[in-house]
Amino acid sequence: MAKVQKQAKTLTGCVVSNKMNKTISVLIQRTVKHPLYEKYIRRSTKLLAHDEKNECNEGDIVVIESSRPISKNKAWRLQKIVTRAQEIQ
Repeated sequence: MAKVQKQAKTLTGCVVSNKMNKTISVLIQRTVKHPLYEKYIRRSTKLLAHDEKNECNEGDIVVIESSRPISKNKAWRLQKIVTRAQEIQ
């Protein structure tokens, strides 16, 4: 019987911290509808992702994918950098 490989989940967010070695903190924002007032509210989640080459900077828009647990709090890895942050000269 052949094994079926699952597709990794991907999320898009903004890098808010790259101070750790080979780790970035990514802010994921989503909108949810309030159950009673039916107004859309912004909710956010911060996830730690593995950045093997330390190539991300704060402000970059990145795509991260789920992976096996890498450390206690890190179970995502960097898939690609969508846009780079504008550097202030």
